[in-house]
Amino acid sequence: MEILKDELEAGRAVILPTETVYGLFAKALNQEAVDLVYALKQRPRDKALNLNIATIDPVKLYAREIPPYFEELAKHFWPGPLTILLKASDAVPFWINSGLPSVGFRMPAHPITLELIQEEGPLIGPSANLSGQESGQVFKQIQEEIPVPGFADDPFLTGVDSTILDLSQEQACILRQGVITKEDLKAVVPQLEFKEVEK
Repeated sequence: MEILKDELEAGRAVILPTETVYGLFAKALNQEAVDLVYALKQRPRDKALNLNIATIDPVKLYAREIPPYFEELAKHFWPGPLTILLKASDAVPFWINSGLPSVGFRMPAHPITLELIQEEGPLIGPSANLSGQESGQVFKQIQEEIPVPGFADDPFLTGVDSTILDLSQEQACILRQGVITKEDLKAVVPQLEFKEVEK
């Protein structure tokens, strides 16, 4: 654990489990650390990153026009496999969301990862794989392609992607269907109105 903290504080990247797949984590407010993650993943710069958080407090700083039902969703589904997009505030560094008007938030459920986020502040954590390949679920295989330290816990992973819910527009929109369904969301917030994603 201390080694992982040292790596993060030095501006380097680490591989950590979420409840779905492994992520490649680094300190979100350190531009060089974020640049390193893009380079390690060979990820296009126009693909924005999410902020991984341990409490909802950072949402109030990095998002604006937060829907009144947001906290109910967060209380019910976080920590867990739900990424929520909200309108970005001016506090979001351009190197995280590529200058887009929205920013995503995620609170992974793995206890070690959540503890590191709690101690180190918001982290980016895209899937630990080369861009365009399947999300990594086997720690040793990931390290062969991305040779950075991390914490292995293969049995914890479900392998099912998180659901991405966009709340940055007037109507909610599921950008990626994961384990949490539209019905699950409406059961918690019945007033949610969804628009369909254009094919």
